[in-house]
Amino acid sequence: MNRPPSTNTVFAPERPRLLVLHGEDLPPDHERLDDHPGLGEVVYTTADGLSAALPGTDALLVWDLFTEALSSSWGKADNLRWIHAATTGVDNLMFPELVDSDVVVTNSRGVFDEHIAEYVLGLVIAFAKDFHRTWNLQRERQWRHRETERISDKRALIVGTGPIGRAIGRKLAAVGLRVRASGSHARDGDPDFGQVFASSLDKRTADGGPTLYDALPEADYVIIAAPLTDATRGLVDQRFLHRMKPTARLINIARGPIVVQSDLVVALDQETIAGAALDVFEQEPLKAINPLWGLPGSLVSPHMSGDVVGWREDLMELFLDGLARYLDGRELRNVVDKGRGYVPG
Repeated sequence: MNRPPSTNTVFAPERPRLLVLHGEDLPPDHERLDDHPGLGEVVYTTADGLSAALPGTDALLVWDLFTEALSSSWGKADNLRWIHAATTGVDNLMFPELVDSDVVVTNSRGVFDEHIAEYVLGLVIAFAKDFHRTWNLQRERQWRHRETERISDKRALIVGTGPIGRAIGRKLAAVGLRVRASGSHARDGDPDFGQVFASSLDKRTADGGPTLYDALPEADYVIIAAPLTDATRGLVDQRFLHRMKPTARLINIARGPIVVQSDLVVALDQETIAGAALDVFEQEPLKAINPLWGLPGSLVSPHMSGDVVGWREDLMELFLDGLARYLDGRELRNVVDKGRGYVPG
């Protein structure tokens, strides 16, 4: 049974032990942790050393962004109170033992919202203005006049109504797109989207509300911005893609497993949809033999949509704010509802 904390406050012991789980690189300015007057021991480890380093740890900073090492080492977490993830998505941490524990999980919600919104806007413009073909023709030194598409009055459907989805919606609306969204349940009067459709391919929800079944055929751009949960895993499948119109493009900046890759490959190959821009994949890095690299209308990027200059420093500042709150016994920000797998609200 999941036991979410009744409060967002976690009381730290005096001079707690902090463990930093990192990949190839340490956090920037990590000396600020080493010299922090409120901390006792500060230990750094990679996934290989996690089991040995966990005992006695009070707080864990997961700086290895997509690691799943904690699940196999969980039995060693004998004193853990707080985990902070240097990511927005925390699907890699939502294993049953952690979900059922009293350990509080926070994430880095808010750091990437505007960065990703700018990236999505760039993708929409690149598709509409045929930039990829212009660059290819330039390399070939070919002068080939073409007409491009307008983006004003085009329809965008954003799957996911969290902060990233809302930032995307505001950015696209500002340049003239008509924006709608789908979320966990259908509703009217949303401050950013107006009508929100349920993220289901049923023709109607149980209470008669509208779903993606009605929304998808009207969209020119479908942007996936939802967290990876049991409800969204495999959401973009053959049925989903067949509801899109042939001139529509799919953009995924969320998590790879939300899209069934084999179904998307077929849709692009058969031109069921006009294109797809993918920043996330089922398996990363994307192997050189993967067909998505070379399919018509496919644009592949290496999980970088939110990574602007200074993003690591922003993540560190957010953690330091959380650490100050933890040490002072104040309310933590960005507390994940472990039953849902994301920060609610």
